[in-house]
Amino acid sequence: MGRSRRFDPERRSRIIDATLGLIAADGVAGVSHRKVAAHADVPLGSMTYHFANMDELLREAFERFTRSVAARFERRLAAAHGFTEAVEAVVDIIHVDVFATREDLVLTQEFYALTARRPDFRDVLDEWMHNSRNELQRHFDPVTARQIDALIEGLTMHRALSGHGYDRALTLDAVRRIAAGATDATNRTDGRG
Repeated sequence: MGRSRRFDPERRSRIIDATLGLIAADGVAGVSHRKVAAHADVPLGSMTYHFANMDELLREAFERFTRSVAARFERRLAAAHGFTEAVEAVVDIIHVDVFATREDLVLTQEFYALTARRPDFRDVLDEWMHNSRNELQRHFDPVTARQIDALIEGLTMHRALSGHGYDRALTLDAVRRIAAGATDATNRTDGRG
């Protein structure tokens, strides 16, 4: 008599988590069905049962990752009230929320590299950027939101990749300059400045 099949409602989720862990450890190129199955402690056959192919698995893994980063972004900006708190929230996004762990940094870099090589993943990146800018537009006009989003990307990378960190006061100054510049330009255009 054969072994009965074990019901495991969390198996799909464990596979995705294992995939993200392996990407962080070995890069996208180091991920295989066999490695993911072993890391997730699932039978190898589960891989093709839950995911048609590796591309589908990678897509779902990066969608989960980008949604988790976007949720941190959203929480931080939703809690801000007024210009000063919004500026502080952006600084906290850079210094606390985005790339909160080394794994987050590596996953982001792997995702960017995959998207650069494989345009069929660009829609996931575009949705992530769109969501980030929408959240920034709670407090800033669309042009300023786009500039601040680029600053977040750049300063977060500098902070994460440099061996000596990044000064929070310098980040705060940069965000204030961009946001204040937009406010000054609006005032001049409206005839208020």
